[in-house]
Amino acid sequence: MSIFGKFAALSARYDRLKQSGADPFSVKFDDILSSVEGVVRGKKTLLFGTNNYLGLTFDEVAMEMSADAIRHHGTGTTGSRIANGSYKVHAELERELADFYRRKHCMVFSTGYQANLGMISTLVGKDDHLFLDADSHASIYDGSRLGHAPVVRFRHNNPDDLAKRLRRLADQPGDKLIVVEGIYSMLGDTAPLKEFVDVKREYGAYLMVDEAHSMGVLGRDGRGLAEREGVEDDVDFVVGTFSKSLASVGGFCVSSLEGFEILRLASRPYMFTASLPPSIMSSTISALKTLRREPERRTKLTANSRRFYNGLRGAGFNVGPECTPIVAVIIDNPDIAVAFWKRLLEEGMYLNLALPPATPNASAFLRSSVSAAHSDEHIDFAIALMTRIGREFGLLPNETNVCPFPVSAERLGATAATARALPTAVGAGAGMA
Repeated sequence: MSIFGKFAALSARYDRLKQSGADPFSVKFDDILSSVEGVVRGKKTLLFGTNNYLGLTFDEVAMEMSADAIRHHGTGTTGSRIANGSYKVHAELERELADFYRRKHCMVFSTGYQANLGMISTLVGKDDHLFLDADSHASIYDGSRLGHAPVVRFRHNNPDDLAKRLRRLADQPGDKLIVVEGIYSMLGDTAPLKEFVDVKREYGAYLMVDEAHSMGVLGRDGRGLAEREGVEDDVDFVVGTFSKSLASVGGFCVSSLEGFEILRLASRPYMFTASLPPSIMSSTISALKTLRREPERRTKLTANSRRFYNGLRGAGFNVGPECTPIVAVIIDNPDIAVAFWKRLLEEGMYLNLALPPATPNASAFLRSSVSAAHSDEHIDFAIALMTRIGREFGLLPNETNVCPFPVSAERLGATAATARALPTAVGAGAGMA
């Protein structure tokens, strides 16, 4: 028996997927041309699955700052933050993030995944209790496994269920930490944060919000869902990532609680991981400043999200419950979803494919993430292409309107004829990197 035998069921499912001629987990980009265009199998492809919300991956200032940091500081630190891996630029980014979030403290981690891993596994111990939304990201669940606190799951976005579970443990000693997300990465729905705050207050718990997909997206200044809902003072910890709106890699946690700094010596994922290279720190600082300086990017992102979401919904697709930059088309038959995804890629559009058992109710999702860098033409092309393929697969009635933003007959004809020439989308992972 091979040591890999335990993965036999997974291997069988993957083999069946590959035999269908579609392998969404092994897409390779031959080239990346811009924030929204790439080349896949020699074909120009429009990118609708990269979480590049503000379109900053090719920002000239950020790229120059990153290159300059390499010239001055080399390619890496070769050490952890508590050894030789803390440079001036790491402290600068932590100050910038703390200032942005109006908090006293900030810790930067080497990935967003590690930020959740490090904070959750450290903040609560065996005598405490951890309360997780059932739809939490894998990094949150993995953080709970690394730690020693008993885990209580509550129904997704259900404050009443959370309150019921806290009530049962009201007399138990120890701290209680609630973890929710700003925007959930699969369906794009947001947490009912005001209601969660009310529950947190009633039971004297702590609250952490993972704003990975809502940083730079929600709120007047882009601080996320807590800012939009006006409850920032009631959120004890904000965790986030640089790999979405800030177009790099890494993660962070900000807080104003006294004693926070001891976590640098208590969090194993922070202590025992090599720190990010100065080039990443420098480009992230630049992107954060752009986020703050150019709110019009967020305005454009919001408009693009509405255009795409309303267009797909108007065409008759079953989309997620809320309009955010994450737009998911829900398809009951996973085999049709796989074939649909394959056709989109063949015709020049890349997005993400999510399949059971990672999705609820045995459904599959065609998951897009809209960018501020998408033009109206990009979005209308994507709506028209998805609508045409949806009709071919019998998911939509033929008489359904393409979208509430009418495309001329001439342009629709051109769209069908030039699909290979226009940019399209392939979807990067929805997870926090």
